[in-house]
Amino acid sequence: MADSTATDDGVVVLDLRGLNCPLPALRTRKALSRMAPGARLRVRCTDPLSVIDIPHLVATRGDVLEGQSRDGDVYTFSLRRSG
Repeated sequence: MADSTATDDGVVVLDLRGLNCPLPALRTRKALSRMAPGARLRVRCTDPLSVIDIPHLVATRGDVLEGQSRDGDVYTFSLRRSG
């Protein structure tokens, strides 16, 4: 189940661990759509296909992939809403 929180620096963290394709990309798109231009989103998920799906989603929306990393089976994406 997805859970979102905000960090002290205003970054929204979306926890999508345990969800499988296509849900991580769909939930990321929904979250980005609700954010103000320039807002930052950190997505955490365990779906291996997210390393393809989320960068592709960000590129097609025109948003910015600021970074991505992997720690064990958790993939983390740092995104910024365009505009």
